[in-house]
Amino acid sequence: MLSASRCEGDSFAIPKFSVDRGDVEGFMDELRGFHEQFRDCFMRSEPREHFWLYMAGQFSPLERKSIEPIALQVEDGNVRAMQRFVSDVVWDEKLMLREYHALVDEDMGDPRAC
Repeated sequence: MLSASRCEGDSFAIPKFSVDRGDVEGFMDELRGFHEQFRDCFMRSEPREHFWLYMAGQFSPLERKSIEPIALQVEDGNVRAMQRFVSDVVWDEKLMLREYHALVDEDMGDPRAC
């Protein structure tokens, strides 16, 4: 099955994957912009900031990407507060999915363009 962004008969060469320092310059600014897209999904600033720390931790070089190692690694991380964020904080899941799908659709363009 082809992804929606590909058309039958299209050839596709698998690109070589290499990343150098120049490829990741500005990444944290871009990640902050991505995070900002979900601002309205949280009622309060604290959970919004924990969401940011959790996202940043997922992109870190940590071997274990669970809450405790992330909270201990990131600046101003608090293990209990981040655990509460994951287990107890209510966020607008429907809005989060709508925002995410809108971002994906925007990046993919119109899949019916074939």
